[in-house]
Amino acid sequence: HVQLVESGGDSVQAGWSLRLPCHILGLIGSNSYCMAWFRQAPGKDPEGVAYMYAAGADRKRYADSVKGRFTISGDMATIYLQIDNLKPEDTGLYSCAAKDSGVCSLNPAVWDYWGQGTQVTVS
Repeated sequence: HVQLVESGGDSVQAGWSLRLPCHILGLIGSNSYCMAWFRQAPGKDPEGVAYMYAAGADRKRYADSVKGRFTISGDMATIYLQIDNLKPEDTGLYSCAAKDSGVCSLNPAVWDYWGQGTQVTVS
C-alpha cells in the first residue's frame, strides 16, 4: 500500500519562497520509479510542474512555465519541490505523485499514486 503525504503549503506574499516535502511510504524496489509534482489552480485542470526518476539525479524535467523557479529533488522516501520567487499565478493545490514502471511524463493520467495535496496561496 503506497501513501504519499505532502506538507509545507502556506499563504505567502509574492517573491517569497516555499519548500514542499512529500513523504512516500510503501514504494519498494527498483530505481525505475519516478516521482512528480502537480498543481491545480481553482477552476483549472491539473498541471504537471516537474518530475524526476529515482535513479539519476540528472533525470528531471520541468514544465516551461516553472523553469528557473521550481526545483525538484529527493529520493524514493521523500521528494521536495523548492519554489522561488512565488507569483500569484502559482496559487493552487500542490500534489505529489509516483509510479513504479513505464515512461514518466507531465501528463497526470500516467501516474499511479497520489497524495492529498497541500495548498499554496500567493498574494
